[in-house]
Amino acid sequence: MDASWDPDHYARYATERDRPFVELMARVPELEPRCVVDLGCGPGHGLRWLADRWPGAQVLGLDSSPEMVAAAQGSAGGGTVRAEVGDLVDWARGGGGAGEVDLLVTTATLQWVPGHLALLPDLVGRLRPGGVLAMTVPGNFGEPSHTRRREIAEQPRYAAHLAGVAGPAAHDPADYLRVLSAAGCEVDAWETTYLHVLDPAGEDSDPVFTWVSATGARPTLQALPPDLRQDFADELRAALREAYPRTDAGVVLPFRRVFAVATRRDSSD
Repeated sequence: MDASWDPDHYARYATERDRPFVELMARVPELEPRCVVDLGCGPGHGLRWLADRWPGAQVLGLDSSPEMVAAAQGSAGGGTVRAEVGDLVDWARGGGGAGEVDLLVTTATLQWVPGHLALLPDLVGRLRPGGVLAMTVPGNFGEPSHTRRREIAEQPRYAAHLAGVAGPAAHDPADYLRVLSAAGCEVDAWETTYLHVLDPAGEDSDPVFTWVSATGARPTLQALPPDLRQDFADELRAALREAYPRTDAGVVLPFRRVFAVATRRDSSD
């Protein structure tokens, strides 16, 4: 079962979710791109940023979610910016467009692609020599926000409904550096752990659940029948309240992110 995605729910913590994109783009070398592609563009926040930064470029957003693409189309503003429904793997391996992209951006998307390390050389192959792949993925899959969900999902009454449901996974910066270097790139790879302070005003009793139910937990919740979905959600809320207690500042969610910026070498060098 493929999950549908809710742009409004996802945007609940848009400032926190968008921060890695902005910090990733700050490490991109100086470019004058003609073609920019955002793989997994979501509701289009990054498309607007890219179009403002490089107004002369053609900017394409691709996402597998029709709901996200509809939101992106509504916010992109037209002109040189467009958003389309499409599959990241198919696009990466589409040889007809090889070598035509100057800047390829993907943020919080590759973790949903099984075996995505093997896909990175294909993504590099879509770049012109001197082109840049800028990527970031979550690196927090050992944290309670994910482990509690997996533990609850293993209960027999839930497990029968969750076989084959998508789960996110990613690698360490050194893995991305190794693979992208071997694919012919100069690579800058690093990690950052954010301390997201959620709901400082105390308006949401379960802010971490609000966060994860828009992203990592969403496919699991949608795969369950309605009666079990509510039970699962109640158990997950309680587990996350225990793992992330409220402090004087709010509810603190540590969130590790992994980044890489890879510049394709000119084969004539």
